[in-house]
Amino acid sequence: MLVACGPAPGAGMEALTGATLIDVVTGRPLSDAVILVRDGHIVAVGAADAVPVPRGADVSDLRGRWIVPGFIDAHTHLQPWGLGVALRYGVTAVRDLHEGTTLADTLRAVAARASAPRLFLAVAMLDGPPTTYPDAWPVSSPDSADAAVGRLVDRGAAWVKVYTRITPDVLEAIVNAARVRQLPVAAHLGLTDAITAADLGVTSVEHLSGVPEAAGDSTMLFAAHAQGFFPGWTAFERSWSTLDTAALAVVARELAARRVFLVPTLVLHETLSRLDDSSIYHSADLRRVPDSARRDWNVAGMIKRAGWTRADFAAFRAARPSQDFVLRTFVASGGRVAAGTDASNQLLVPGASLHTEMELLVRAGLSSLTALRAATSWAADLLRADSLGRLRPGAAADLVVLGADPLADIRNTRQVVRVMLGGKWVGP
Repeated sequence: MLVACGPAPGAGMEALTGATLIDVVTGRPLSDAVILVRDGHIVAVGAADAVPVPRGADVSDLRGRWIVPGFIDAHTHLQPWGLGVALRYGVTAVRDLHEGTTLADTLRAVAARASAPRLFLAVAMLDGPPTTYPDAWPVSSPDSADAAVGRLVDRGAAWVKVYTRITPDVLEAIVNAARVRQLPVAAHLGLTDAITAADLGVTSVEHLSGVPEAAGDSTMLFAAHAQGFFPGWTAFERSWSTLDTAALAVVARELAARRVFLVPTLVLHETLSRLDDSSIYHSADLRRVPDSARRDWNVAGMIKRAGWTRADFAAFRAARPSQDFVLRTFVASGGRVAAGTDASNQLLVPGASLHTEMELLVRAGLSSLTALRAATSWAADLLRADSLGRLRPGAAADLVVLGADPLADIRNTRQVVRVMLGGKWVGP
């Protein structure tokens, strides 16, 4: 009688039952799964006949559903409004690669008082003078790199982000300073090619930047990057369709051998290539974007500043098959990709764009499982966060309940039924 009156063994525990669990590590689905959650972490995972539900547990019957780890967007530039939007799409963690110090503090404050994805912040990116953005921090020489990285540490940065005007000698000094402080380095390259950056020790290459520069004659591209961001980006995108696939394959294999991550942001390339297509301005996902943010985007103004014409957009579209080829070759050679979006820059909706990114990865020739890994376990490896991106005992209870099988069709990741963050149901 005393035992019967004691606390139930499942008190304070959440039991998720009946769903098919997608193990993104092994690739095997587990039907009629049980996931036990307590104190924000997974305590047990297995088939129903192997993991009993303790008496007193709060049971969520999820029969007819699929469960995957919470999604990770590995390249964002979020505004406060985007945190909740991303979460509703199942994004439970973001690597935000430049906000400026004031916005970084604001994002932390918003996340502290309301449900929001876990934040891995770069705070302010490092760029060569004159910096492309006024809130970037200039690093003019190798001698000033250590102080700049030290300032980032003081501001709580989890990443170092370098930008297009950083030269190889300065990049080497930045990487060395970051390594001493055990900080990883993300690189949006311009004046440094991707092979050189990988040899210097960057952790990830963003947007496939530096790949054309490594695959062909970089003289023209470096000259364009030296002129400014838009001349450099335009020349970079235009160059893809002129490059020999054999040269691109060599770069892809070399990057895979150096174990650098690629964060290709295909959704960014695709979106910019279609700015002359009126349909992209009427996506249902855009309803999630506040009017003030749409005004700030000023897409027409951006096109004017860049000087882009229909011929440029056609050239950007012509670049896409070569970009997809590099990704296929890179992954086939053992390289790992992390899914990122560049949200919430122009027309890139937080959360929604990550689902599009997974679709584009599959369209590029990767499997649905690989695309899922890019947005879960591989992205978690990039973040050096082994408690994320996997559904296993001891992991954080960040997960997404889907209404259909994402392995059968990657577009089913959009069928978000419920989202759990740290063991609590938070949406949608």
